[in-house]
Amino acid sequence: MTDAQREELSKLLLALHAELTGKAPLKIEPNRTDEARIGGDEDEQPLNEMMQAIASSRNRNMDGVLKRVVKALGKLRNDPDSFGECEDCGDPLPFGRLKAMPYVEFCVECQGKQDKPKGGPTRKKLTDYT
Repeated sequence: MTDAQREELSKLLLALHAELTGKAPLKIEPNRTDEARIGGDEDEQPLNEMMQAIASSRNRNMDGVLKRVVKALGKLRNDPDSFGECEDCGDPLPFGRLKAMPYVEFCVECQGKQDKPKGGPTRKKLTDYT
């Protein structure tokens, strides 16, 4: 990887870091705003729960990406020669992959191994629900 490519990725990482640290976590509203109020719109409770789940998931995802960005910036600063290499197999990561996700840690093959479920598939057929 060239110094110009490292500089470009550093700028992308710093911009992403600034964006993520500048965002406040999504607010998770309580289901009921009034203790005495029960009932009402039957769709309100499930909708509120769904919105809470979405906000919580987004907050966790943003935290995870921020940690990976900080790790990538540290690696770029402390060990620039190994930046852009897969942390598992050591192969160089394609520059296009790094431009898309400058905080990426693994090559596609190793990432696939990381993402595989530990116990294997839980359904054998489309109609198996348990």
